[in-house]
Amino acid sequence: MPNFRETLARRPQGAILCLALLAALHGPVYAESAPATDANTLDRIQVIGSAARAREITGAAQYIGIDALQDFSHTDIQRVLRQAPGVYVIEEDGYGLRPNIGIRGSGIDRSSRITLMEDGVLIAPAAYAAPAAYYFPTAARMSAVEILKGAAAVRNGPRTTGGAINLISTPIPEAPLGGHASVLFGRDDTVLGHAWLGGRQDNGFGFLVETVQQHSDGFKRLDGGGDTGYDLQDSLVKLAWTSDSRDGPAQRVELRLGRSDQDSDETYLGLAEADFRATPYRRYAASRLDDIEVEHTDAQLRHAIAFNDRVDLSTVVYRHETTRAWYKLQDVAGTGLGAVLADPDAFAAEFAWLTGGDSPADALRIRNNNRAYEARGVQTALGWRIDGAHASHQLQASVRYHEDEEDRFQQDDRYRMQDGRMLLTTPGLPGSQDNRVGSAEAWSWYLSDEISVGRLTLAPGLRYEDIRLQRVDYARTPEGRGQAPTRVTRSEIDQWIPGFGASWDLGAGWTLFGSVTRGFNPPGPGSDAEPERSRNHELGVRLDRGGLSGEAVAFYNDYANLVGTCTESTGGGCDIGAQFDGGRARMAGMEARLAWTANRDGAVRFPLRASYTWTDAEFRNSFGSDFEEWGEVAAGDALPYLPEQLLWLGVGAEGERWSADLSATWIDEMRETAGQGNIPAGERIGGATIVDLAASWRIAGELELLGKVENLLGETYLAARRPYGARPGRPRSAFVGVRYRF
Repeated sequence: MPNFRETLARRPQGAILCLALLAALHGPVYAESAPATDANTLDRIQVIGSAARAREITGAAQYIGIDALQDFSHTDIQRVLRQAPGVYVIEEDGYGLRPNIGIRGSGIDRSSRITLMEDGVLIAPAAYAAPAAYYFPTAARMSAVEILKGAAAVRNGPRTTGGAINLISTPIPEAPLGGHASVLFGRDDTVLGHAWLGGRQDNGFGFLVETVQQHSDGFKRLDGGGDTGYDLQDSLVKLAWTSDSRDGPAQRVELRLGRSDQDSDETYLGLAEADFRATPYRRYAASRLDDIEVEHTDAQLRHAIAFNDRVDLSTVVYRHETTRAWYKLQDVAGTGLGAVLADPDAFAAEFAWLTGGDSPADALRIRNNNRAYEARGVQTALGWRIDGAHASHQLQASVRYHEDEEDRFQQDDRYRMQDGRMLLTTPGLPGSQDNRVGSAEAWSWYLSDEISVGRLTLAPGLRYEDIRLQRVDYARTPEGRGQAPTRVTRSEIDQWIPGFGASWDLGAGWTLFGSVTRGFNPPGPGSDAEPERSRNHELGVRLDRGGLSGEAVAFYNDYANLVGTCTESTGGGCDIGAQFDGGRARMAGMEARLAWTANRDGAVRFPLRASYTWTDAEFRNSFGSDFEEWGEVAAGDALPYLPEQLLWLGVGAEGERWSADLSATWIDEMRETAGQGNIPAGERIGGATIVDLAASWRIAGELELLGKVENLLGETYLAARRPYGARPGRPRSAFVGVRYRF
């Protein structure tokens, strides 16, 4: 991967633009004697920042704050996102450790088709080279979640076909000292612990120390016994200094260091249909050794300065590293696992070996999916407010330089099944299955102007992505890296991404808004696919009056080229990492959400919330594909793993010392593969209704007793059939614990 100095020498326009931004400050920086902006609230790297700001954006945006997260003591990001319209999640492990998230039909596989951020910084292990989120930030550590769609998502990039999600970590508290500690105990020996301590002193220095500790034995039952759960340790330290604005421009510097370690006894192997109906939480003996270990470290250094009440600048330098080793069953006697589970009678011997029957040597192949990721970059954003006689302007210009890479060095080991146990018969040589490095280097520029003229707000924006991709393949031997590469492929993508949003204050709390955006999704290193491009449109109305707020949006995304990526998590059957052009497609739908608090000034308040999504998505041309989710596609076929309707309802009651909350999610049926008309039984993912209940009672002071039940009705539902066989959602799970805050 090229270093930063070499890149500047080769592509000087980025440096020129950075200098131009700083030069633009020279005139107005000290135009006023005292700055009026507090640097504590200033960070343009952050995306939305508050629920109030979300209501001002000229596009669909939602801010889910700390209260909504703490009502249910959420540790599963999928349960958080279900309350956001236009967002789709497909469960895999039941705990939300590796979520599959899509926005407005973008596709859900490993959340790789949306822009994922933490605190405004790209957080996927390799956001350009390999965006599949095998690492996902720990939900319990978050203080808010932001969702952006349409033109609102253009400022972040690089993926704008669906939208963006930004997770906001726990901030340093403003008090001299504050803290939080909570622990919940539940079924399957589950322990969910979370604690933080921090504060800000009069001299401007502040700190935060935070940790999340989680464990579960798992809700699936492995043939012959054994754990199917996970262990997670996630720790974070923040150190900050804020200047005294009386001594000059308000400034804030923050250093963040974090580390996450996860060990999950997780598998891609599901169940045959008959076994799912009889014992949905069973796991076959051949998945006994399946395990994924993920280590993630990140470091960020931030600086924000408010030169005056009109001009500010935010900068962040970041680096994160992720290693991921997933040791999991690949096939049985050369036959794909999906084929065996789809027809156990036709593959009776192979199925018997999967379920514990004695097998020949080398019958079971386990792949050590060993990958290492690196990402680093620098991002800066300038804000400049100009107040004119007839209009005000809020200008923003940002530059980001980003590098990332994915390193694969993998082998296959072969086993036999004997007396229900797996015995190693032929170990593989390191690097013999895959030995390659994919990397990306990207410059991104963004410029926008929020123009306010009376009740009208216009928000034109323009993004430019300049991406260089490279894939280097080595001989598949342990010594392959010491030899010349067997293949080197390079590609270059340059893309302008315009977006335009507008809003009109209709009065009485009503706002009309709309946007038009170019959607873009870059291909991966070594891919022959064209970039994914679309034209995205939305038109909506927003209400914010008293205790009532809501939003209704119609959207239409017209894809010139929809791209699919072959991964093991989609079922394999093709060259892993290969990409496929799906041609024209359209996504259309409606989104609505509503929030109201009844009796909000009374002794007992009743918060009510709801969100609804309707989506109609189809291919608009016919083609054949080795991508299993698509297969043979005819014009008019509906897209897979995209429910037509989603509904979420939340009802609560809050007293002075207690609260109770009930949420219900209804998910419509989905297709496993592209098609139209009635869904064949073997390709149908049935609908589900998932109800959660949570309650808290303040025992004394700030000490609270907590309780919650997830999947209260105990519904047994099919979450997915990919990658291999039927996979269940998590069963009814009850938890009880305590929380202390000061």
